Amino acid sequence: MSKSENKLDLKNMSFEKALDELEKIVEKLESGETDLDGSIDAYERGILLKKHCEDKLKQAELRVKKIEARADGIVEKVVDLDSD
Repeated sequence: MSKSENKLDLKNMSFEKALDELEKIVEKLESGETDLDGSIDAYERGILLKKHCEDKLKQAELRVKKIEARADGIVEKVVDLDSD
């Protein structure tokens, strides 16, 4: 699967499915049963899945903040957890 196919494949993937696939990749890499090229390919896929999961979680967090803001009638300060 090419890089562009990988990204298209992830576009509509649910958080749960991506996390499940990521967990399987980790198990596969930890088992040591994969050759070097297979490990690199799996690692690359894992990085894409990790980013996808992080993006999905951020989207969910923003949705919850919007719901809370509407329910309370006020907007609380949103803290950027990624800033150092």
